[in-house]
Amino acid sequence: MAKTIAEINQKIKEGKAVVVTAEEIIGIVRERGAERAAREVDVVTTGTFGPMCSSGAYLNIGHSKPRIKLGGGKTYLNGVPVYTGFAAVDLFVGADALPDDDPRNRAYPGEFNYGGGHVIEELVAGKDIRLIATSYGTDCYPRKKLETWINIKDLNDAVLFNMRNAYQNYNVAVNLSDKTVYTYMGVLKPNLGSANFCSAGQLSPLLNDPYYKTIGIGTRIFLGGGIGYVAWPGTQHDPNVPRSDNGVPTRGAGTLAVIGDLKQMAPRWLMGTSMMGYGASLTVGVGVPIPVLSEEIVRYTAVTDDEILAPVVDYSGDYPLLRPDVLAEVSYAALKSGRITLRGKDVPTASLSSYSRALEIAATLKEWILSGGFELTEPVALLPTAGSDRTVRPLNERPID
Repeated sequence: MAKTIAEINQKIKEGKAVVVTAEEIIGIVRERGAERAAREVDVVTTGTFGPMCSSGAYLNIGHSKPRIKLGGGKTYLNGVPVYTGFAAVDLFVGADALPDDDPRNRAYPGEFNYGGGHVIEELVAGKDIRLIATSYGTDCYPRKKLETWINIKDLNDAVLFNMRNAYQNYNVAVNLSDKTVYTYMGVLKPNLGSANFCSAGQLSPLLNDPYYKTIGIGTRIFLGGGIGYVAWPGTQHDPNVPRSDNGVPTRGAGTLAVIGDLKQMAPRWLMGTSMMGYGASLTVGVGVPIPVLSEEIVRYTAVTDDEILAPVVDYSGDYPLLRPDVLAEVSYAALKSGRITLRGKDVPTASLSSYSRALEIAATLKEWILSGGFELTEPVALLPTAGSDRTVRPLNERPID
């Protein structure tokens, strides 16, 4: 039994497509078997909602009178520096960018109350954003300073472009030291006092398509509350990692670079995030439809939390020093139970991602497809990159010609 995306899209147009979430397909396969489920179900929807640092937005603000060339000068949105080295009035705001006057970790641990992710959230919410720019002036762009307010509805272009989202599996962070440590995985209590993870597990997009057989360049997705696309493999995309017998990676593996119209999106699904002692970020909602093209595909989508293993890593020593040590592998079922056993100790767990929001994304995407307003696309295969954690040698260790 095999289907094509074109056949599924025809059923979507006719209102005949059968669409279920990645949570619902588990029970369907368990009750009816994979072969029957593959015949009866056309699309499985997935979702994830969590902090995704490698995110940002590029904007075209339009020309002032007289004109100004932002590139080569300094530009700020609500006090957050943005990159302008493209052209006259194009800029990029990164989720992790911080105001120049933020104290960082000088008062340790820093609070990082406002950064680029918060600017993006406020833009999407329709708030006015203060723009201050200085430049050096040219004959064709004579203005040297600009102070104004911008609003997303007035921008020529506002595009979310995230270089690395929807990580396929990820570390469980713990702390073996005797002091509290502050990381992008949250606050970690000393002496194995806590274990933090960040994945929707059985709902997560790339865990439902472990070999990227249906997800690729051009895949239409739910992004930040609007429609987006997979633009490329995400940075650090690395399929060549250990996998369980079911094909699911047991380490961080695939990632997605995604793009979409920021004007379609909503602050519920793009939230500025402050990580104590670490910095600012952006919490992003991503949902990907999985076309059920074969029995093989439906078996992948029926993966359960107890079949997905994540590596436990010490963030007080091994992670910062780039040591490859993994303390253990634990299932997402155990992580979501609230406690895991590690080195004979009962360790409480906490998730940085929201399973309930991920389920809401999958359900929303399901409704979009059932309503006929969202069809599937024919993707181009994701290609592997050089690897996720290639070590960069210090300059003094490189040969000098």
